[in-house]
Amino acid sequence: MNNSQILSIVTFIYGAAAFLYLAAWAFKKDPPGKLATATTLLAVAGNLLGLLMRWRESYALGIGHAPLSNLYESLAFFALVIGILYLVIEWRYKSRIIGVFCAPLAFLAIAYASLSPNISDRIQPLIPALKSNWLIAHVVLCFVGYAAFAIAFGVSIMYLIRQRDNSEPGPLLARFPIPRILDELNYQLIMFGFLFLSAGIITGAVWANSAWGRYWGWDPKETWSLITWFVYATLLHAKLMRGWHGRRIAYLSILGFFAVLFTYFGVNLLPGLHSYGAG
Repeated sequence: MNNSQILSIVTFIYGAAAFLYLAAWAFKKDPPGKLATATTLLAVAGNLLGLLMRWRESYALGIGHAPLSNLYESLAFFALVIGILYLVIEWRYKSRIIGVFCAPLAFLAIAYASLSPNISDRIQPLIPALKSNWLIAHVVLCFVGYAAFAIAFGVSIMYLIRQRDNSEPGPLLARFPIPRILDELNYQLIMFGFLFLSAGIITGAVWANSAWGRYWGWDPKETWSLITWFVYATLLHAKLMRGWHGRRIAYLSILGFFAVLFTYFGVNLLPGLHSYGAG
C-alpha cells in the first residue's frame, strides 16, 4: 500500500469522525462522541503516516524532499495540522461539540486532495528555487497559522449560532460552550495563527531572497498573504485597543478565513511564482 492509498483511506476516516461528532451532538449521546475522538486520533495517525511514507518514497525515487511542495501535499498537511490542533482544543476544553464544526474542515481539505481529478498525487522533483530549508519552514509556519484560522472560523460559526439563542438556548445549543468561552477561544486561536502567519511571511521573504534575489516581489500570493495578515492584524487591534468582542470579532474571523482560502486557492489561478500552490 503506497502513501496515496493510505491518505485516501484517511479521507474516509476523517469523514467518519465528522459524522460521529454530529451524531453525538444530535442524539446527545456520549459513546458516539468518544468514538469520534478515537476516530480522529486514528485519522491523524494515518495522515502522519501517509506523509512520512511519501517523504521516504521521494528519497527512494532519488528526488527526496519534504512532502510540502505541491497542492496535494499541502492539503494533506493542512488536514493533519487541523486535526492535531482540534484534538488539543478538545482535550483542553473537554468539549467534543467543537468537533462538529472543526472535523469537517480537516475532512474537506484532505478530500479535495484525494478525490479531485484536477490534483495530481505524483511525487515530482523540485525546481531549483524550491530546494531550500527556508521553504520547509515557510510552508510549515504558514499552514499552522492557516489551521488555527480554520478552527477559529468554526468557533466563530458556533459563537454566532449560540449567541442568537443566548437567553434560553434549546437542547442542542445548550451543549455549546457559553459565548464568553467561545469568544475567548476564538481570540486565542487567532493570536496563535497570527504569530505563525507572521513568522511564515518572514521566512518566505528570506527564502525569496535566496531563490530570486529579492525579499518581496508583489507576486499574487505574496500580496494576498499580506492582505490576510492585515485582516487579522485589524481584528487583533480592534480586540486589544478598541475592546471589540463577540459578534464583530466573529464576523472578522470569518472574513479572515475567506481571505485565507483565496490566498490558498484563488491566487493559484493567477500567473506567479507560487502557482504550484505550496505556500
